[in-house]
Amino acid sequence: MKNEKTILPWEHPKLEEEDPKSLKLIRAIMKSPTYIMAEKDAEFMDSYEARAVRLELDYLKAELKMKEHGIQHTIVVFGSARIVERETALKRLEAIEVMIRKKPNDRSLLRELYIAERMVGKSIYYEDARTFGQLVGSSGETAEDCRVTLMTGGGPGIMEAANRGSYDVGAKSIGLNIKLPHEQFPNPYITPDLCFLFHYFAIRKLHFLNRAKALVVYPGGFGTFDELFETLTLIQTKKTDEIPVVLVGKSYWDKAIDFEFLKDEGVIAPDDVDMLHFADNAQEAWEYIVSWHKEKEKPLFEELRERLNDE
Repeated sequence: MKNEKTILPWEHPKLEEEDPKSLKLIRAIMKSPTYIMAEKDAEFMDSYEARAVRLELDYLKAELKMKEHGIQHTIVVFGSARIVERETALKRLEAIEVMIRKKPNDRSLLRELYIAERMVGKSIYYEDARTFGQLVGSSGETAEDCRVTLMTGGGPGIMEAANRGSYDVGAKSIGLNIKLPHEQFPNPYITPDLCFLFHYFAIRKLHFLNRAKALVVYPGGFGTFDELFETLTLIQTKKTDEIPVVLVGKSYWDKAIDFEFLKDEGVIAPDDVDMLHFADNAQEAWEYIVSWHKEKEKPLFEELRERLNDE
């Protein structure tokens, strides 16, 4: 005869025959938010006091997944989310030209026309960032070789182009998206298992530089400037290892930021300008990154140097 399992006292509520009110009281207790396990208590996890825990989780989830994929080093690409591929830019320009013909003196439309024309010109950077993504993606021995992997902010524009380049050659790439008040989507070319959504900008920034072996910056606005200057400051203050910082599109950067003026004014040191390298295109940027690491005798890039020389 099979022995029946003994029911322990805590495995059942207090019997009603002992106290008729017991079940009602227990139900009230179990409905209380304090009885929810901490990690399942959404209100608690979203509280101000639990922010330190959320910061750790924000960091840890991406960190563990990148380790799982063997991500050792990253090449980070920044640039405007508003720069689109040429066909899209031309369609936007044509649409505004149609509206201008109906309202030729509309100042706001004339302003939009000017911007649309500029965006057609800047579409060359979309194609160039795509080429750069291909160069990084092709640097490994196989498509599964993630020792050197492209990383972007995960959004549209230049970020999309760079991820797309790696996708073109069958390589994995990373996208670090950020949760914003308005709805936003990752670009479709990021490797699904390497597309992350962060709550905190600080943690996202940490991951941008945690494995970075180079920073490549295309024309952009506030977000691009933020990441560029934060990286330069960290290198300047030796809070992070020195890495090559490449600005693609010298004509744009010469107008956007006068680094020589900052040097002449004495607000940055002459050596600070040496942290920057200007390149006209993806190939120049990639060759500089490889040569920089060669001069620094970084063994990781040995295979990359050999591959580049063979080509």
